[in-house]
Amino acid sequence: MCAHAAMATVIVALGGSLLRPELDERHTWLESLIGIVRDRVAVGDRLGLVVGGGAAAREGIALARPLIDSEDRLDRIGIAATRLNAAIVREGLADAGIPVSGTIPRSVNEAAALLEGRQVVVMGGTRPGHTTDAVAIRLAVAAGAERCVIATNVAKVHDSDPRSNPDAEAHDRLTHAQLQEIVGPPEHSRAGPSQVVDPVGVDAARRAGMPLCILDGRDTERIREAIEGREFGGTVVA
Repeated sequence: MCAHAAMATVIVALGGSLLRPELDERHTWLESLIGIVRDRVAVGDRLGLVVGGGAAAREGIALARPLIDSEDRLDRIGIAATRLNAAIVREGLADAGIPVSGTIPRSVNEAAALLEGRQVVVMGGTRPGHTTDAVAIRLAVAAGAERCVIATNVAKVHDSDPRSNPDAEAHDRLTHAQLQEIVGPPEHSRAGPSQVVDPVGVDAARRAGMPLCILDGRDTERIREAIEGREFGGTVVA
């Protein structure tokens, strides 16, 4: 695992599924996340949080798909859902007195610039064809982050979908090339789908040599461990 530098910069992609409104424990999860951010800010870290759209995005896209042919237009609906979820996280942090940026940036460059003046920046999606995983990885590269944490709803990367293949093999460590082989070529074709990591983002991480920490974000302690550079019980990609 990567050693944690003093006053590190870490970017965290928070899967939208972690904010699912039907889960009773979502308030406890959000309170725990706020506590983690508060602790890291206290030791001088800079954190960028990129929040996914989750069920709100998928439901919005499903509602509009019979009416709209353009994948770009459907993507914009998904992006609106990510920005709603980002607003929930941002306002929760601000209410807890954490020095978070006052706006939700609309581009990676804007977010990277905000991180130079604020310790915490929260954002959602940016433009059609770019999932929040890809946005988080690009922000990690632009901000010179030590690593990018991908907090999703699966414990580790498997070589195939464990929901349909009971013999799928879980991986503790992968190279970027091995992960690319698992998730497929770097292309975005259809709004709304969810993979363990976006192939476009994996390609960006591979080209930049950006370490990835992929984990089950429903357990916030794993998010804390990955941010701090400790063993976290997921998949390390480097």
